Amino acid sequence: MKIFRKIIPPDRWQVAVIVTIAILVGISLFTIYISNAPSYLSDEPKTCVNCHIMAPQYATWMHSSHREWATCNDCHVPHNNVVNKYYFKGKDGMRHATIFTLRGEPQVIQIKEEGAEVVQQNCIRCHTHLITDLKMNCIQEDFHANRAEKKCWECHREVPHGRVKSLTSTPYAKVPLPESPVPEWLKKIMKTTN
Repeated sequence: MKIFRKIIPPDRWQVAVIVTIAILVGISLFTIYISNAPSYLSDEPKTCVNCHIMAPQYATWMHSSHREWATCNDCHVPHNNVVNKYYFKGKDGMRHATIFTLRGEPQVIQIKEEGAEVVQQNCIRCHTHLITDLKMNCIQEDFHANRAEKKCWECHREVPHGRVKSLTSTPYAKVPLPESPVPEWLKKIMKTTN
């Protein structure tokens, strides 16, 4: 009971504290709703185009052979354990959201070193049967040494995104647009007032 007495504000401040807490909770819930935050917990590729700048990456993936076998998260998120997967998604997502909110996104998106390492490990994880030394020895004797120093896309440049140069690299691509966060009842009110 002593703990509650320390937490509960004096009577003259209770209404102000309750109103302030209600406003903060309301703003938090609105932010979660407007940003479509629950969608980021899934592996659905449409989530990636919640941010319009990802449209070229989505469009080029959609027309690649990887579309049949891999989602965005299959390549761009670690798969060593669930905790690391969601930690990486959260950390990377917050960085993306911050840059996008502050309008700091570049015209051409470049993968960061940490993300490149994740993609490399996922290439190896999915294509282990193709990169064993036994199969590749016939092509190049020192393949193992070269494989350790190079990223897969140094040779396989077109996989899976092709040549994405900028937002204009896929100008006519059809990508799913994020749904409007404005509720129908508010849209009706807005129409009647216009």
